[in-house]
Amino acid sequence: MDCRHLCAACCIAPSITSPIPGMPQGKPAGVPCVQLDEHLRCRLFGRAERPAFCASLRPAPDMCGDSRDAAFLFLDTLERLTAP
Repeated sequence: MDCRHLCAACCIAPSITSPIPGMPQGKPAGVPCVQLDEHLRCRLFGRAERPAFCASLRPAPDMCGDSRDAAFLFLDTLERLTAP
């Protein structure tokens, strides 16, 4: 499965605890990553600076669902279930 055009749910919904260029403390859940460009694509995709967490996310029907809203709902739920 390819990433959905203009989605970026996986770059907004989850928290990321590792440093990201421009976000040295990581990013809180629900906050867009500063590395998203104007087309909601990752500027770090394929680069060594991309956090391992981000590289581990792969678009799949269970995570992405059939819409951007479904992806946000899934990732928001996962975030709540895994919060410390």
